[in-house]
Amino acid sequence: MRPQVFRWLLVALLALVLVYACADRKVASWRESNELVVLTSPGPLTYTPGAQDNGGEAGAGFEYDLVSLFAEEAGLKLKLVSVGNYREVAQALKRGAGHMAAAWLVWHPGVANSEFQATTPFFQSSHLLVQHEASLPITSTEQLAGRTVHVVARSRHADLLAGLPALNPPVTVQEHPEWSDLDLLQAVAEQRIELALTDGPILDIAQNYYPQLSATLQIGEPQPIAWLFPGDADPELVAKAEAFLGRVHKDGTLVRLKDRYFGHVRRLKQFDVVQFLERTRSLLPDFRTQFESAQARTGIDWRLIAALAYQESQWDPMATSPTGVRGMMMLTEETADRLGVSNRLDPKQSISAGARYLADIRDQLPETVKEPDRTWMALAAYNLGLGHMKGGLAIAPSTEADPDSWFEMKRVLPLLSRPEYYRRLKSGRARGGEAVIMVENIRIFYDILTRHEPPYIPPKPVSEKKEKKGDKKGKKRH
Repeated sequence: MRPQVFRWLLVALLALVLVYACADRKVASWRESNELVVLTSPGPLTYTPGAQDNGGEAGAGFEYDLVSLFAEEAGLKLKLVSVGNYREVAQALKRGAGHMAAAWLVWHPGVANSEFQATTPFFQSSHLLVQHEASLPITSTEQLAGRTVHVVARSRHADLLAGLPALNPPVTVQEHPEWSDLDLLQAVAEQRIELALTDGPILDIAQNYYPQLSATLQIGEPQPIAWLFPGDADPELVAKAEAFLGRVHKDGTLVRLKDRYFGHVRRLKQFDVVQFLERTRSLLPDFRTQFESAQARTGIDWRLIAALAYQESQWDPMATSPTGVRGMMMLTEETADRLGVSNRLDPKQSISAGARYLADIRDQLPETVKEPDRTWMALAAYNLGLGHMKGGLAIAPSTEADPDSWFEMKRVLPLLSRPEYYRRLKSGRARGGEAVIMVENIRIFYDILTRHEPPYIPPKPVSEKKEKKGDKKGKKRH
């Protein structure tokens, strides 16, 4: 072995030792470090690491957002530590590797109080048996005798199945360490496996990706989801978390957060999802390059532009409405002229102009509106017109609604069709309820595309490539 190779192997080995040593090291007090170390496990309900949403955040997820708000309120810097799975989170918390855990954790009253402390639950989650819609439905636990149920490895679903009454022959639990919950449900949809056990909210999300899924049996009672703390946790930190959860429940923050992640997932019918998926295979490839070019020009994810186009025209470049809007992005003649479109039925021109129009609208919304609400409101304004959207924002305070929140504006915009509200506005009457439905549909289409279609990464400029090549040559000379 060459000495240089040996040195590199030695460095790598030492690095691994340090990583494991750090993982077992008890975290410093949150008071001393001014840092909140939170243990979590990646998943659709908890935390998506490295996700880039429309606001450019470094992560996304229901519990991620919730614990981020808690850390901000407590005046602490959030440090999220991603742990492999459900059981490992509890083990790491026992070792003192974090101040608390937020990983869609169920609080079992039977667990000794010396091991963990828990907050008041903030969600109820059911455990559902999932099958392909073509399968004969299983409607009782007795029918599981001799069957194989698939679960994500080291999940609480495996524990739940192990606790079922004895069956003859017994149920076989097959754990999959290589799969996420969505991978598991995809395997059911593709009929590679027959039965799977998952959380109700995850199935709600997955049914928009895989409409063939069907839930036929609830296993056990709904379980309370809470944050956990070590048994010897600082009482003040636990009290802060309890007070925070009480506040966000009372002031509506928790409801708005639930709406952000789960409020739109059940809106479409199964037929609508099936049709959309079919058209992503038959029509979308013909226009994907134009959508990607629109992203390169505007910075808006091509999949969101494509979702908007589908809602507008079902990806039909010849679409025409009775009101005179035309083309893939259903542009009015006035908007098309302003954006330099010579032919609204040309998909290339239509997609480019529609994306620029959406970006312009988004830029003109008040700075106080943050992402992702800013994008959802821009989509509503795309349908309504910016004047009507601003009218809705203007009347929001009189209805005790927050004009910076899409969740709040969803109940305000339908009021634009009522005389007692639109008579106050220069913009006049508008079909705000239709705009809300449109946006919620687009959110689902966008979610489906982000699951099935990869992001577009624009190529680097030629000058940048040459510069990097030059750097490499320079290094070789030395």
